Amino acid sequence: MSAEPALALSPFRHPGEAFAAVQLGLHVVCRPARDPGEVALHRGDHHDDDPATVHVLGLCGDVAGGTVRLYPLMDAPIGYDADDLEPGLWKGDRLAVLPSFRRNGLGAPLVRFAVQTAAQAGGRKMVAHIQPPNVGFFEYLGWYAVGEPVSFVGRPHQTMAIDLPLVLRRLLDRRSD
Repeated sequence: MSAEPALALSPFRHPGEAFAAVQLGLHVVCRPARDPGEVALHRGDHHDDDPATVHVLGLCGDVAGGTVRLYPLMDAPIGYDADDLEPGLWKGDRLAVLPSFRRNGLGAPLVRFAVQTAAQAGGRKMVAHIQPPNVGFFEYLGWYAVGEPVSFVGRPHQTMAIDLPLVLRRLLDRRSD
C-alpha cells in the first residue's frame, strides 16, 4: 500500500518548517498544485479560475518556496504583435520565489518545469513579461527578447519568448542518450 504524498505547506503558516527546509538545503521539486489549498498559494486573479491554467509549486522539502503559473493564450499579450498570435502560444506568469528560498535554486527549476509542461501540452511558443533585472537569467535559460520594453502592471518589463518544439526535442534527445 502506498502512502499519499504530502500536500505543500505554506511557509507563512509553517515558518519553522520553512526555516528548516532552507537551513537543511532540502531537495527542490516542482509539480502542479494538487488541491484548492495549494492553488491558493498563488496570487489570485482571473487566470486562476480558468481550468486551463496550470499552477506550479516549487517545493523545498514539503514547503512551497516558489510558484509560477502558465496558460494558453487566446489574445496577444502586451508587447507582442497580434499578427504573430498563433495556435500553441502559452504564457508564463507570476514567477515568484520567496527570498529565503532563492539560494536553494527554485527559480530555474520552476521556469524549466513551466516550459516543459507547455511543450508537452503541444505548445509552440511561450511568452512572459520579465522585469529588466531578470532578463539575463531568462536568456541563460534559453529565452529571447521580443520587441522593446513595455509597461506591464505599471512597471517596465521586457516581453520574452522561448520556442517550445526546440525544448521538447532537447528533452527527447536527453532521454534517448
